[in-house]
Amino acid sequence: MLNKPRPVSVKVGDRRHGEEGVPVEVGGERIEAVRETWLVEDRWWTESPVRRRYWEVVSAGGRNLVVFHDLLSGRWFSQAA
Repeated sequence: MLNKPRPVSVKVGDRRHGEEGVPVEVGGERIEAVRETWLVEDRWWTESPVRRRYWEVVSAGGRNLVVFHDLLSGRWFSQAA
């Protein structure tokens, strides 16, 4: 599968965007800015629904990263932008 999500450690801070919180550190790298966030809810009619909060962020080193919080499992993943 192309662009397969990989588990990643995420530290969250401010919870302005609901229970998920804002990523302040991804994989040990400090986050400098949040470019965008969006919610994906799909396949709710199936036995395998998808509910994820995505974040496009910029690390302190200048890297663009896309991470998501799986709202059903509570786990965080990174995905190539």
